[in-house]
Amino acid sequence: MIVATSAPQDARAAGVSGYLPLNIEPEMERQVERVLILADEPVLKRPFAVALVLDALPKACERDKPLCERVRRYLDRYSRDYAVTYASVAGAANRGADVTLPNSYGMPAASHYDVAAQGFVQPSDYFLVSAGVDAYQGRTLPTGSMMSMGFNGAQLDIGYRPHWFSPMTDSTMLISTEAPTMPSATLSNYEPLTSWGFQYEVFLARMSSTDRIAFQGQGTSELSRGNPHLFGTQLTFEPVSGWSIGVNRQLQYGGGGLPDSAHFLLNDFLHPAGTNQTLNKQQASYMSRVIIPASTPFAVYAQYSGQNTLNGGSYLLGESALAMGIDFPRLWRNFDLTYEITEWQNGWYASNGVFLDGMTQNRLPTGQWAASERLFGDGVGARAQMLRLGWEPPFGGYLEGRVRTVANQVYGQYPYTHYVEIMTRYSRPWKDLTVGGEVAAGHDAFGQSFSRINGFVRYGRDGHDRSAEAADEPAGDSAPDEASSSAPEEDRRALELFVDMGVNVDKVRTDLEKGLPTTWSGVGASPHLAVGGRRAVSTWNDLGARIEFDEVQGHSLIGVRALDFRHRMNEHFAINLFAGVDRYDLATPAYSIDFGAGVAWRDILPKWDLNFDLRHGQNVARNHVLPTDVQGVRPDSFYKIEQMLLYLSRKF
Repeated sequence: MIVATSAPQDARAAGVSGYLPLNIEPEMERQVERVLILADEPVLKRPFAVALVLDALPKACERDKPLCERVRRYLDRYSRDYAVTYASVAGAANRGADVTLPNSYGMPAASHYDVAAQGFVQPSDYFLVSAGVDAYQGRTLPTGSMMSMGFNGAQLDIGYRPHWFSPMTDSTMLISTEAPTMPSATLSNYEPLTSWGFQYEVFLARMSSTDRIAFQGQGTSELSRGNPHLFGTQLTFEPVSGWSIGVNRQLQYGGGGLPDSAHFLLNDFLHPAGTNQTLNKQQASYMSRVIIPASTPFAVYAQYSGQNTLNGGSYLLGESALAMGIDFPRLWRNFDLTYEITEWQNGWYASNGVFLDGMTQNRLPTGQWAASERLFGDGVGARAQMLRLGWEPPFGGYLEGRVRTVANQVYGQYPYTHYVEIMTRYSRPWKDLTVGGEVAAGHDAFGQSFSRINGFVRYGRDGHDRSAEAADEPAGDSAPDEASSSAPEEDRRALELFVDMGVNVDKVRTDLEKGLPTTWSGVGASPHLAVGGRRAVSTWNDLGARIEFDEVQGHSLIGVRALDFRHRMNEHFAINLFAGVDRYDLATPAYSIDFGAGVAWRDILPKWDLNFDLRHGQNVARNHVLPTDVQGVRPDSFYKIEQMLLYLSRKF
């Protein structure tokens, strides 16, 4: 069975696992996200394996039993030999601009209906057949239709399986559900391997046909038609409970006469800065997610992405993007809150010289939904933000409000305006159904307003179980009789939230263009401020994240310490090691990774630490996109930022 909820852990993990819908049942998906945070599961990809969520339920029940029971009942449908896992019918009315609905498989706001369903048959623990459909006005997709075979350490999925490579819940720069699902073959594991929590995912997908492949081969320079391939990989680790890190790679290649052999793919994948860059398009990202075990745990996460390499090595990403988020699964009076922000430099999903349509599927970006809010092919940089507030009212159901914004950079070509969307959705169970509706309104990046009202009915039945005994037993591991309103005592002792206040001393090396001399600035000084949190991961080691605010040579510098490690040498002294990303606010933003080390005198006064850090920003890069920028053979300027930080930390 997909998930034998009454079976012991080792039996349950032996076979294949089904997947929960991805961006099709948003009200239920939000409940699952909250469960995973409460269970200390720092996930970095989607769709969620059913087995992963089921394993998280017992720990989540200790903190929010009603939420846990709702998700448990939802998962029951996956414990059968065959079942309809979801069926949804929605009707909508739209007025104004026909925007593309974010993360909705290409559905336009003008579509008056959306019909989605999925079911499965599982004749064996190691073999599963799923059939799915998502139909809206103008397109019918077999999303969710696939064959799955294997076991917990190596599951092969062949068909229309969605992918989402990011800890972010609302957007990702790599693969997402903004465009229609591609047919693919995917090999992955849903149960972590080794004590380091190793997980992997590898897929090969066939992209939509395009007649804009500029391959100059066989004596011709004309455009050709073909179906490019998209090869993607993800490797993640959870070395300590509650913290995971990972790296993603994607490579678009082949089609229209371009090389597409396995040798070509392997060579270009292993040598991202090699000689074949003009025959493919590559993307990569680093990501981290840490769960802070406060009285109610919350997640802090970041992803740093790029689509070429820079001076200094292939690990330095160019045409960068930085995404950050914080997710509170439960706040005061049954509220939950999520905030996410993503900013990217120019060039994303635009022509790279070979694929003139860029990395798109049916002319929609394969990743970031906000990139649909611009002229097709205009690779401007932008910033997207999302704020979501959820509430479980006393009269039942779930009420969600969300605000999205997009601000495209303007380089002097098209005068974009800000995209704004405000949405309210309410849903509640009714007998065997979930009923609800949503209202959304705003204006797009071209200054046109839009509004949409949508009502939906969703249904998922239990299906049939091979074992009558299994049907009679309660679902999942038993939950505690009483739900705790706070984290266990050991989790509270392991937590530190803090604010840093001090001084930053810095200097900057500027390299504007190849052939021009590099220059060093004078030494500057400015106030230093940071906020963060950390958790104890062993007797002497802590791990956390923080965001830092400085002014460097008259320009704002925001640093994100996605990896913030501290080793406590004794009661009063500690050493710090950290790595993250710098955002340097110049005429357009400059980005790169940073790293550093420091020492701390802990509790110099009660709840106060004294810290000294050295921090190095390696090749912080800014693209030449403005008419006033230096022109030459290189498209980037580089800034090396050296900092000394002396500051006090106030712990809470």
